[in-house]
Amino acid sequence: MKKALRIIGVVAVAVALLATIIISMTKKTPNTDIVWDEAMTMGNLNAKNYYIMYSDLACPYCIYFENPIVEHEEDFKRYIKEKDILVEIRLSDFLYEYGQHQSPASREGAIAAYCAKDEGRFWDYYNLAVHTIWQDFFRGGGAGFDGLDNTGKPFWINLGKSIGLSNSFEKCVNNDTPLATIIERAEKTTKLVDGMPYFKFNNYTFSGFNPNGDYEDVLEHMEAGLKYR
Repeated sequence: MKKALRIIGVVAVAVALLATIIISMTKKTPNTDIVWDEAMTMGNLNAKNYYIMYSDLACPYCIYFENPIVEHEEDFKRYIKEKDILVEIRLSDFLYEYGQHQSPASREGAIAAYCAKDEGRFWDYYNLAVHTIWQDFFRGGGAGFDGLDNTGKPFWINLGKSIGLSNSFEKCVNNDTPLATIIERAEKTTKLVDGMPYFKFNNYTFSGFNPNGDYEDVLEHMEAGLKYR
């Protein structure tokens, strides 16, 4: 009888241990443990779906994807709320650090966006930058990548002034204050991406975007990510 009880006890402990291992393997890591910067997120931090975009403000294909979202901002916010999605932009000067040529706009744009973040205005600045770049440089007949590269810091500073950012923002941009953080994140990015832009949505990944794509194409990519949880 005692032997049988011991066997039952050993089996019970083994089953409990196995269950613990299975639960730990299937338990989802909290989004807050993965997010690089909460100020660059949109939506519920505890959402069950997690969408990450690795981006660079000098990347045309990033702009092609993001501009339709900016133009449908309120609808997109409703969409991610209904679908329980956390959106994170992981912005760096990737094209300056690792592109075929050192794009000044890549570094200057990242610096300006991080300086705006430090004033609590990341999304206001980022969305304005995306839409302005699309209109002035990447839309049909625009000055293109080279034109953006030739703008210099005044372009990025003036975007901040247009939304009322303080003199501290301008000083931050001129002094390259957040540069060390941006370089660190560019290095992390190069170990994780395959092309620019690069998207990870749950277990679905893709890179690039059709220059003629629209908001419906953006939502198709989002829906694909929802299927790969």
